Amino acid sequence: MISIIIASIDKDQLADIKENIAATIGVEYEIISFDNADGKRGLCEIYNEGAKRANYELLCYMHEDISIKTKDWGIIVAHIFNEDQKIGLIGIAGSSYKTKVPSGWFCSTGERKINYINILQRYKFNEAKTKHISENLKNEKYSSVVVVDGVWFCTKKKIVEAHNFDEETFKKFHCYDLDFSLQVHQTHRAVVTFQVLLEHFSEGNYSKTWIEETLKLHEKWAADLPIDLERLSTKEIFFAEKHTFKFFLTQMKIAGYKKIEIFKIFWRSRLKNNLSLFLMLNKEIWRS
Repeated sequence: MISIIIASIDKDQLADIKENIAATIGVEYEIISFDNADGKRGLCEIYNEGAKRANYELLCYMHEDISIKTKDWGIIVAHIFNEDQKIGLIGIAGSSYKTKVPSGWFCSTGERKINYINILQRYKFNEAKTKHISENLKNEKYSSVVVVDGVWFCTKKKIVEAHNFDEETFKKFHCYDLDFSLQVHQTHRAVVTFQVLLEHFSEGNYSKTWIEETLKLHEKWAADLPIDLERLSTKEIFFAEKHTFKFFLTQMKIAGYKKIEIFKIFWRSRLKNNLSLFLMLNKEIWRS
């Protein structure tokens, strides 16, 4: 019923997640794993090939450094897809607003919550600490989002056939999830489910590669962003764009970008077509 696709860099973690899947999924399945320990292949390329090999209509893409805690999660996933045929993507973390400024899936509007997540997060710097992060203010089984995080998500084979992972643009290990989400959003709903819980053994990282791939993502989708499912106020949108950009700017500085380099990047971008937003970005860069 479900084809599970994994790009593996650690054979021990792969063995562990295979055992975990067998104990929890609750439906017929297959695992299609790729040894990518040398890092020579990007996730978009691997994920497209996985879809071509898949024998089942439902696909689940997941990292190997996780442990799924929910019994019969495969039944839950199948039920969600069957309940609403417009649903084309299911994740466990995502946001209902995707900023125009460069960002990951997460952003903030201040008081109003627009991120939806249900995950047990472990941290590399403190292996003894695991935090249950849960944001479901609407108290729903699943909530509509624009984009989902790539740690675990499910879709349908026919959707991947219609919206291939963009392996020409994204040749590494970042933004495959956000780009695919934005493609799916054109024809289907993306949702975050609160019925499946998993533990993730490592937090994300914001390397220079992540910055470069995120800039590519936002250049590709500049004409479509922002996307707002919450009908935010002008004030909330400005807050989200400003504070998200401040975070991205901080990561650029940590990665070693000089102020003049940052100015050049954004002066070349299509963000200058939005004058008020562009002036705000320049002000934040100048202050940094």
